[in-house]
Amino acid sequence: MPEILLDGWQGLSPTAQDMLILLLLLAPAVLTGLVVTFGYRPFLLVRSLLWRYRWTNLVFVALIAVSVGLGVGLTAQERGLRQGTARAAEKFDLIVSAPGSEITMLFASVYLQPSDVPLLDGATYEAIVSNENVSLAAPIAYGDSFEGYPVVGTTPGFIAHLSGGLAQGEMFTRTGQAVAGSAVEVAVGAGFTPAHGVGDSAEHDAHAGAETVIVGRMAPTGSPWDKAILVPVEAVWEVHGLANGHAPERAEQIGPPFDPAFFPGTPAVMVHADALWANYALKSEFTTDRTMAFFPGAVLSRLHALMGDVRQIMSLMAVVTQVLVTAGVLTGLVVLTRLFSRRLALLRALGAPRRFVFAVVWCYAATLIAGGAVLGLAAGFAAAGLISREISRRTDILVSAGLAWPEFHLIAGFVSLTLLLALTPAFLALNRPVIADLRN
Repeated sequence: MPEILLDGWQGLSPTAQDMLILLLLLAPAVLTGLVVTFGYRPFLLVRSLLWRYRWTNLVFVALIAVSVGLGVGLTAQERGLRQGTARAAEKFDLIVSAPGSEITMLFASVYLQPSDVPLLDGATYEAIVSNENVSLAAPIAYGDSFEGYPVVGTTPGFIAHLSGGLAQGEMFTRTGQAVAGSAVEVAVGAGFTPAHGVGDSAEHDAHAGAETVIVGRMAPTGSPWDKAILVPVEAVWEVHGLANGHAPERAEQIGPPFDPAFFPGTPAVMVHADALWANYALKSEFTTDRTMAFFPGAVLSRLHALMGDVRQIMSLMAVVTQVLVTAGVLTGLVVLTRLFSRRLALLRALGAPRRFVFAVVWCYAATLIAGGAVLGLAAGFAAAGLISREISRRTDILVSAGLAWPEFHLIAGFVSLTLLLALTPAFLALNRPVIADLRN
């Protein structure tokens, strides 16, 4: 029998499985409601209580909504950040650099967090670009900036590969020209002088005279490269007093081929192969004692495994928050029942069955909890959007976090658990002395 159930479960689509889990999580709440209200119609009286104490009720509903909204909004961010970081790295098939830390080079080459690293020489670059399986080998040279925007030297082929084309203007064709990322707040046609370094330590007058003009703008990529200014790698070498990668007779050339004898070096090379298997062959070939080749996606998977632990912590924090809110709500419901204890005592004095009074109190509590959960769902959508925009602004990674099945499951579990616990205030309301409540 278990094998039949397992086979049937595995035969369901992921959507059907998630829907079934949602229904199973809601089942205790529904069954409890059917049992409590069986044979009675307490809803008119509940509606009267809700209206009579509407402002107090709204406070409790808002408390539940804020708790649920923040809980599911935060748990959704981990998934959105994971998807955003993966989307930002999807164009970087293989990175080749000098031996060192893969994570450091990932942050530097993909997410533009520059670090001081050794350079690959001309012979190494020539070995990469001349490999028959390589369709694109683009040097990535960083270290300069302008008003907080990283200035990165590369080739036209890399820009075409990264963004799929330009949204405005044209590609640079000589030194002194640049292509801006989609989020760079510098107009096409404007000029600037790059600073040496990044951040507070940048030397703004180190490259005096190296005037550069923005001639084009990339299409959005959803990555930190949207806030980068891309220049010919030759311009980066020249501005630092180095050879520009070409023999003197071809000094005006932009882009490959480069002459190994005049290649000053580059921190990293982005390698792209048309065939998937070729990327693995290239990684094996260029993993040597002089070079390090790695897949950004593989490094990200290890980071995401760490983020998985963070997700568990965030989920645990959300559950703890829900438990604390549940305890507060139930305590508040016990207090609220004292507000209309005289009405409940009058019902009992007039001969209303105890189970009817029990149903009134439970349905009143269930309405507040369910209303707060529904509003919390809406608050969760808003919180996820706001938090995503703030993360995107601070990290330059496009994070789009929306609520998905895990968040719906979390809300459903919260509702069922809280409605089961709401039986407690209903029991306590029945144990109050009728005569004393009537006198009060």
